[in-house]
Amino acid sequence: MNLEDRIAEYPNFPKKGILFRDFSPILKDPSAMELITEEFMKYFHTKNIDLFAGIESRGFILATLLATKYNKGMIMIRKAGKLPGKTTKISYTIEYGKDTIEIQKDIIQEGQRILICDDLLATGGTAKAAAKLIEKVGGKVMGFAFIIELTDLGGLKVLKDYDCKSLVKY
Repeated sequence: MNLEDRIAEYPNFPKKGILFRDFSPILKDPSAMELITEEFMKYFHTKNIDLFAGIESRGFILATLLATKYNKGMIMIRKAGKLPGKTTKISYTIEYGKDTIEIQKDIIQEGQRILICDDLLATGGTAKAAAKLIEKVGGKVMGFAFIIELTDLGGLKVLKDYDCKSLVKY
């Protein structure tokens, strides 16, 4: 199965000059979702992962799929103001602006091994911020799982200290 055939393209979204690669069509194909899950399980099986962290909001889907397969928990990294309780925040630059994400302070136990999941790696800003949040609250980042990677935007260079796996590269 070629996952690239199941990724939709939307020119000029969310703003002019951006070509948005959308994995949503994969979600209606159970065999494609199974393939994604199996590929990441093969790659990360030796990492002894305790929790899967999904970056809002598309990363939630991938993190939940993997957490279910591994019989582990899933945690959310969200945009500021979306999580209850005490949180830790970080602001960062993305390819078309600035953003802030947060995580609940008590969601991770010291030393837990976390795999961070998202649909797409572009410049690496969001992913790097997510790793800093996980580390700030005591977790150990075991790597990143991305469905799509936009290689020209250099995200892997930003994440050079982490193990990253992308299934489809443009």
